[in-house]
Amino acid sequence: MEGGAGSRTASALFAGFRALGLFSNDVPHVVRFNALKRRFYVTTCVGKSFHTYDVQKLSLVAVSNSLPQDICCMAADGRLVFAAYGNVFSAFARNKEVVHTFKGHKAEIHLLQPFGDHVISVDSDSILIIWHIYSEEEYLQLTFDKSVFKISTILHPSTYLNKILLGSEQGSLQLWNVKSNKLLYTFPGWKVGVTALQQAPAVDVVAVGLMSGQVIIHNIKFDETLMKFRQDWGPITSISFRTDGHPIMAAGSPCGHIGLWDLEDKKLINQMRNAHSTAIAGLTFLHREPLLVTNGADNALRIWIFDGPTGEGRLLRFRMGHSAPLTKIRYYGQNGQQILSASQDGTLQSFSTIHEKFNKSLGHGLINKKRVKRKGLQNTMSVRLPPITKFAAEEARESDWDGIIACHQGKLSCSTWNYQRSTIGAYFLKPKELKKDDVTATAVDITSCGNFAVIGLSSGTVDVYNMQSGIHRGSFGKDQAHEGSVRGVAVDGLNQLTVTTGSEGLLKFWNFKSKILIQSMSLESSANIMLLHRDSGILGLALDDFSISVLDIETRKVVREFSGHQGQINDMAFSPDGRWLISASMDCSIRTWDLPSGCLIDSFLLDSAPLNVTMSPTGDFLATSHVDHLGIYLWSNVSLYSVVSLRPLPTDYVPSVVMLPGTCQIQEFSEETIEPSDEMIEYDSPEQLNEQLVTLSLLPESRWKNLLNLDVIKKKNKPKEPPKVPKSAPFFIPTVPGLVPRYAVPEQNNDPQQSKVVNLGILAQKSDFCLKLEEGLVNNKYEAALNLLKELGPSGIETELRSLSPDCGGSVEVMQSFLKMIGMMLDRKRDFELAQAYLALFLKLHLKMLPSEPVLLEELTKLSSQVEENWIHLQSLFNQSLCVLNYIKSALL
Repeated sequence: MEGGAGSRTASALFAGFRALGLFSNDVPHVVRFNALKRRFYVTTCVGKSFHTYDVQKLSLVAVSNSLPQDICCMAADGRLVFAAYGNVFSAFARNKEVVHTFKGHKAEIHLLQPFGDHVISVDSDSILIIWHIYSEEEYLQLTFDKSVFKISTILHPSTYLNKILLGSEQGSLQLWNVKSNKLLYTFPGWKVGVTALQQAPAVDVVAVGLMSGQVIIHNIKFDETLMKFRQDWGPITSISFRTDGHPIMAAGSPCGHIGLWDLEDKKLINQMRNAHSTAIAGLTFLHREPLLVTNGADNALRIWIFDGPTGEGRLLRFRMGHSAPLTKIRYYGQNGQQILSASQDGTLQSFSTIHEKFNKSLGHGLINKKRVKRKGLQNTMSVRLPPITKFAAEEARESDWDGIIACHQGKLSCSTWNYQRSTIGAYFLKPKELKKDDVTATAVDITSCGNFAVIGLSSGTVDVYNMQSGIHRGSFGKDQAHEGSVRGVAVDGLNQLTVTTGSEGLLKFWNFKSKILIQSMSLESSANIMLLHRDSGILGLALDDFSISVLDIETRKVVREFSGHQGQINDMAFSPDGRWLISASMDCSIRTWDLPSGCLIDSFLLDSAPLNVTMSPTGDFLATSHVDHLGIYLWSNVSLYSVVSLRPLPTDYVPSVVMLPGTCQIQEFSEETIEPSDEMIEYDSPEQLNEQLVTLSLLPESRWKNLLNLDVIKKKNKPKEPPKVPKSAPFFIPTVPGLVPRYAVPEQNNDPQQSKVVNLGILAQKSDFCLKLEEGLVNNKYEAALNLLKELGPSGIETELRSLSPDCGGSVEVMQSFLKMIGMMLDRKRDFELAQAYLALFLKLHLKMLPSEPVLLEELTKLSSQVEENWIHLQSLFNQSLCVLNYIKSALL
């Protein structure tokens, strides 16, 4: 066991597959135009890889291979995408694989600029290096003093051959000729740090974004300022110009607003407030199209179209995930294709494991949806519900009424949601009369029929509501179900039993219909999480002492107890068949417990603590969410496509850290993943487990079962008449000469020399089996003879046993040797059924001559006692087993 379990390098049951719900981060996007397909493509960064989307439908075209570290900046030309990580950057071809890697910087790279056959990179120490792309060699290196000129932006002005414009945090700008390595001109600037540089549609004109929120339209040929604009939203993050005939400039801000400026009238014509909930990382107008592409750190990529009369932009297409860490995830439905997730950003969303086009957002919860619609409030932040902390969903009646119930942070009322209509539902469920004001909903569950919701409160009350009408249908207990806060509620699959647990450490079983208490149990420690597997009636409890208790709700007894976690258990999940319990803890580990054996069978660590864990109803994926992560991570179940050892892990097993999967699907699984399963394949079962056990051979029944009935089988299979050989016609059929042409009759072959008597000289030769039996009589070893007999078919066995008699070329000594071989087989208790079959056939063939040979009679007497002794032992075991089976079938247990 130590060799098998100790040699694992990762999880034996789960392999990282891919991440869901990640679309963008704080790295500005890159827009490219494919001249061959005449389409625009936008590339956004997602951690260690980047996504490429077709702007026309915003469909995902490609996901790049992962880099060793998170990407810190990106750039692109017509052929390659450049991505920097740390002090290294790489060039990607076909949006997928790395073709060039450039190493030479000593600080982190934060700017990249393609420059024909070269690429320019700038690091945080203001060292600028120009690289030749295809040879990966340095062409030029420029070093700037950070205290005087710390490079913040870089731009290649249009039509300025071999020249680049650099902006600094100190405010000044420099124009360089990189071919001659000369500083051509220094612009004094505006004494404020430069944050953005963008080429205007007019030649020689550049837009300069400043830390103060100003945008300067500057002519760099004459060093003249043409116009100034000012935004009060903080530093300018990015700038873009419309090129479809409208003189409009868009400027992004750190608070998510976008200002639209008219360059002819020199005024602000529109504001796109809350375009993103975080800073605008990048914005780009598509060339000669009224489309604006924006992305931000709120995990959203949006495309806006400007087709209104007043020039305002409306949202055309978007790809959006959660903008804050997740609070709860659960699979929705029985097909294992949708995952519901709630987040601290207040939204409830559904992510598809099949394709992104099936993703949908159920939106923010609103306190009064009708009032918002009636008044047309633009800013709904004041009427939004707090984040969802827990929810329960059931798809049974989703087409008739709401099928999701959710409780919110610090709120008493629970909201209902409709998955089919993708919106918040009609009801807020809460008790009418409540004495205290600080009571909140802490636990929810929905029945398997979708008709009732059970809600537990921090005051200890547990209420039942009708999901269709929202009417209160009763409470468990007289005043309250528990003295402390309710930690968990669950209803069984048939609406017969309700289980509740509270912070005071009690577990209570109630009749769902009558609301009467059936039984109360005291737990060793208060339960933190309660989870019921409805199909099997198994209840999982994660306790405050970091242990797990498993109960059977039929017998209401603890059937398993697990310990080993070193931190608070955040979530648990059952496998669909109820055999595994998977737990996620703040000690950054995910452990899999095998319930039938009561052992830990898998454990692995993650670099971020898992908050939620849920298993697909089809058993193919495990989904997890983590602290400070915005995505849902899928892990494939290795046991579905590979042989996996489910041996218990040793007590001193130290799990290794596994990296979270990226957004690219992992289709090739490394050999390391399958290594632990090899121990089951390599295991060779011994030929005999114990010398006292009767062991059967591995030969098929057709080799020995019908040996006594061979003559009957041959008679049945005997043809009624011998097969007729067709006369072979010659190529030219001979004819008899004459007036009427006739075919010549072939001559009959009456050769008197051909004899039909079989030559007995051929049979006179002894077979290999007879020779091995004669050797066995001398050295008392019969394995070789037995192996020869095992290889023969039924007819061959009969022929060999028939040839043992003296009449057919054998001898009494050979027959005696055969009987000794059978005795050896019975002594060793191996090939038991073969020994019985061979002995039965031998007796059938030679029964008439055996009494006349005293040597053979003596051997038969010994065999008779052996066979009887073995059979009496077996018969007693059979009778005992039959007796137990009959008792189990007939007894009233």
